[in-house]
Amino acid sequence: MTPAGAGPAPKGRTVTRAEYCVIACAEAWRGGGEILASPMGTVPAIGARLAKLTFSPELLLTDGEALLIGDVPALGAASSVTEGWLPYRRHLTMAMGGRRHVMMGASQIDRFGNQNISCIGDWERPRRQLLGVRGAPANTINNPVSYWIPRHSTRVFVEKVDMISGVGYDSAAAAGPSATRFHDLRRVVSDLGVFDFATPDHAMRLVSLHPGVTLGQVRDATGFTLAVPAGDVPHTREPTDEELRVIRDVVDPGGMREREVRA
Repeated sequence: MTPAGAGPAPKGRTVTRAEYCVIACAEAWRGGGEILASPMGTVPAIGARLAKLTFSPELLLTDGEALLIGDVPALGAASSVTEGWLPYRRHLTMAMGGRRHVMMGASQIDRFGNQNISCIGDWERPRRQLLGVRGAPANTINNPVSYWIPRHSTRVFVEKVDMISGVGYDSAAAAGPSATRFHDLRRVVSDLGVFDFATPDHAMRLVSLHPGVTLGQVRDATGFTLAVPAGDVPHTREPTDEELRVIRDVVDPGGMREREVRA
């Protein structure tokens, strides 16, 4: 029997919702070449490691501080192989040069990919103070950006963000060539599905539903009208047996992925 929130169980396997999210995040780095993967969050970190160990071996990973690492340790474990020094100034140079694909979080995100991690409510008198814009503006106009949202709801997927931290497609177009030249929002992964901006006006589009999720659930949890492909919406792809082994036994043997994604 497949538990609530899990996908189908081919070949006697049970794949959890968290593991589908890991697969969806890993796919963001497929075909990227020798670039720095900058995952923010537990599931994206597992996804980047999975991609490195399977279909994207050329990915660069860091220890999260100032080193490029040559191995792929389990989540929370220390690296034992150092490939290079990457202090903050060099990290910024790499980011500004586009040789990085970052997967950030979002307290709010709208139909054109504008992201808010700064405050909720009016900027001059916010109801909630959050992280601040941090590196989001520079990230979104200099290197590829994706987003990971572990709780898909109308509080996060909003018609219009309260403050723009990460630049969306409409904001980049309004700012002109200096913002659009290297602007590249790849995908959004949530606990319900996968989304991109491959529409004529770059409005958010549903790409796949995680198994066990319905289109109605996604629509009810989204505060704007999503573009939806004609016909049946595909499901997020199944992990292979080897990918499941890597997730469960190599990268995340402690099962931290299941703490970030509700069943």
